Amino acid sequence: MELQNDLFLRAARGEQTERPPVWLMRQAGRILPQYRALRANLSGFKELVETPELACEVTIQPVDELGVDAAIIFSDILVIPEAMGLTYEMIKGKGPFFPKTIKTAQDVERMITGENAASELQYVYDAVSLTKRELKGRVPLIGFSGAPWTIFSYMIEGQGSKTFSQAKKMLYQHPEVSHLLLQKITTATIAYLKGKIRAGVDLVQIFDSWAGILTRKQYETFALPYITQICDAIDEVPKTVFAKGAYFVMDKVAQLNCDVIGLDWNMDVAQNQKIIGAGKTLQGNLDPCQLYGNPKDIEEETIAMMKRFGGRHICNLGHGVYPDTPLDNVRVFVDTVKAFKY
Repeated sequence: MELQNDLFLRAARGEQTERPPVWLMRQAGRILPQYRALRANLSGFKELVETPELACEVTIQPVDELGVDAAIIFSDILVIPEAMGLTYEMIKGKGPFFPKTIKTAQDVERMITGENAASELQYVYDAVSLTKRELKGRVPLIGFSGAPWTIFSYMIEGQGSKTFSQAKKMLYQHPEVSHLLLQKITTATIAYLKGKIRAGVDLVQIFDSWAGILTRKQYETFALPYITQICDAIDEVPKTVFAKGAYFVMDKVAQLNCDVIGLDWNMDVAQNQKIIGAGKTLQGNLDPCQLYGNPKDIEEETIAMMKRFGGRHICNLGHGVYPDTPLDNVRVFVDTVKAFKY
């Protein structure tokens, strides 16, 4: 089906666009009253993720409500460890929790990978296919995964953390075991993303949410080689890499075989344009907390951001939109981008 709005894909491919396309990480979620109403009648977050019809509905909600230029399939990065054999729970008010974690080489050996793991995620592929059909070509659909290091962090730590010290301890004390697990995550992720592409996504984004807690040497050893494998294995659609906090290794991220690089709100645009060069599109990078401000300031800062990028830009926040962000302020952000002209 021909896309009615291909602005996002044209920008991702580096083509000239009349304005930056706009979407938001976590746009399908608690900022929307429709989402909150739907969640109120469910047993929990995982029911929403694992029910294709519901995932489809909430994926399309921000397209209807905000008029964004892309949809992103509603899912979770932690479906991969679950498909590999490590079940997680979503605890209200606390986030993800793994009752069992990876502690030994034997634990890693028990994890399944590749197509065997990816085949456990048919509900995601069904959600993608259904969403593509229901979008009727209005906007492109983004599929995503966590980067191997970020997934590894949760599988070792068992929950969110300020330091992920247990995960980092594994890197220092058991590097061989760490590489074995990272490779299994990578192989499963490649098969998973290819499944999403077959189901119809138009671009894939790799989220390395915990990139910033590693040293440069660790990132070059335990993160970049595995993201490289994923980028090199995917050639069917454009690819975005978003490594939050990885300012210290952007020269290496720039060399990845991807089309778009996401910048968080602490990354200087001009500096990263110089580091990354003109061959890739940049995405980002308004401070998510800016959307707590007054509408005039949101408009002014959004315009200033777009002028800093000066083209070849996908407009987004520097991280996911926070759940208590006023919807009207999100609308100011989106509408300001849509009214902008290069």
